[in-house]
Amino acid sequence: MIHFGALHLQAVSGFGMAAMALLAIFVRSRASRKPVSPAKIVMPPIGMSTGFLMFAAPAFRVPALWALLALAAGLLLFSYPLIRSSKLELRGGDVYVNQSKSFMFVLLGLLILRLALHSYIEQYISIPQTGALFFLLAFGMIVPWRAAMLLQYRKLRQAAA
Repeated sequence: MIHFGALHLQAVSGFGMAAMALLAIFVRSRASRKPVSPAKIVMPPIGMSTGFLMFAAPAFRVPALWALLALAAGLLLFSYPLIRSSKLELRGGDVYVNQSKSFMFVLLGLLILRLALHSYIEQYISIPQTGALFFLLAFGMIVPWRAAMLLQYRKLRQAAA
């Protein structure tokens, strides 16, 4: 069995998070080429919700207050820039994501902030617990963002009807 030191695990974790964020930016930039649907809006948080299974393993468990604070930070702070920079528009009877240049900057800014917070927090708690807190932060961020997109989608559909 291969054993990684804490420093190597932190580096791999940081690179993995950066790679996933850059992949998300790439996918989102291409999303404006195809129409969106309610399923495409709702599926990311539903798919992400399977990550709650990590809390079945004791290494990932965190105190309830920490979990609530991470979730609240995602809900109240990190989701707002995403909601403000994501706009939908009606084109030819279909709803599309209006590609905003500010959205890419928002995602990059959130990535930099998350990497800085991740490095700081890892100094005080275990790497699995850090991952659990950042999962809660990301989940708290994606749910209101996608809910706002779904509301916007429904308003556009009603206006078109």
